[in-house]
Amino acid sequence: MPELPDVETFRRYVGATALHQRVSKTRVTGRSLLKGTTPAGLGRALHGRTFEKTDRHGKYLFIALDSGGWLVLHFGMTGELHYYRHDGKEPDYTQFLVSFGNDYELAYSAPRKLGRISLADSPPAFVAAQGLGPDALTLDEKTFMALLAGSRGSLKPWLMDQKKIAGIGNVYSDEILFQARLHPGTAAARLDRAAQRRLFRAMHTVLEKAIKAGAQPERMPRSFLLPRREKGGRCPKCGTGLATTRAGGRTAWYCPRCQKK
Repeated sequence: MPELPDVETFRRYVGATALHQRVSKTRVTGRSLLKGTTPAGLGRALHGRTFEKTDRHGKYLFIALDSGGWLVLHFGMTGELHYYRHDGKEPDYTQFLVSFGNDYELAYSAPRKLGRISLADSPPAFVAAQGLGPDALTLDEKTFMALLAGSRGSLKPWLMDQKKIAGIGNVYSDEILFQARLHPGTAAARLDRAAQRRLFRAMHTVLEKAIKAGAQPERMPRSFLLPRREKGGRCPKCGTGLATTRAGGRTAWYCPRCQKK
């Protein structure tokens, strides 16, 4: 599932490939992904325009148009971007295709149609309208502590609540809690100051290292839980078999020895 590191990787990918090229046409196959627009409306907004720059907030990618508006992409559970020559093979499950005047294409593919494609006046306006919390990667410690103070429920769903902190999902919440040595079912309100700081630092470290690895599990640090987050996986620190529990209705992977409740 694309989370903040994946979307940041997509943002850099678009910046390295698809900027400053004029859009010649668009095609929407996954109509259910469109929010607040139509295939024709999206085509009118993009046709003849160029992508000028990119931005990101949480799991949302923003692409600025030279007309002043922004294309907004959310990748759901399976979304990806592919930039390729017009005469190349179109990716499977392409839901949205942008064709450029240089004979290249940018394809948004997603086997499961759970993402979002829309238009916005600006990233801040969109973030405010969606009620998203601050971006996890730019969040400072003081704000993090304030958000955590008085919170109810356990840590895993708290980290995943996009209204509080934008960008963290099921996978990276497990990694952050593992690196902070905190059980996913721990009550957020019970953390002492040292544990709060440990959680904040782990959040930044995990996200930054995941981005450096291009969000690819095989390139993650050997100390990461993520590549072993599966049946039969063992803790990279102590070798204990990983366990699962339910927290906030989601399955959490953790080390029962390193992350005692």
